Amino acid sequence: MYKKILVPVDLAHLDKIPKTLNTAIDMAKHYQASLCYVTVTNSTPGAAAHNPGELKEKLAEFAGEQGRAHGIETSAEVLESVDTAVELDKKLLGAIKETGADLVIMASHAPGLGDALHLLRSNGAEIVKHSDVSVFIIR
Repeated sequence: MYKKILVPVDLAHLDKIPKTLNTAIDMAKHYQASLCYVTVTNSTPGAAAHNPGELKEKLAEFAGEQGRAHGIETSAEVLESVDTAVELDKKLLGAIKETGADLVIMASHAPGLGDALHLLRSNGAEIVKHSDVSVFIIR
């Protein structure tokens, strides 16, 4: 049913998305699908890496470790952005098309006051609204 699953990740916050990672692995195994881990970054140093090149290496290493540990095919894509807060959804939508993903499994942020006051928008909701593939949001 699914051939390629796109999983947006932030290497600096893997500890907050184990449920998402495990769900993606389970779905990949069930459908014999490959996983493509993707992250969006800008050129400034961040918590996960000092620059996009270092982040590419770390994400490729993470994807490889996941593939070997779980017996699944994996890949990694690092997308560069001038402003990740503004371009994140656009970059992820582009990655869905470029990678040929037919399912996206992504984490949701925990609901809070910002949601109740409509101050925060949901990246997951934007991907659902603007993508033509299935999107599984994990809370």
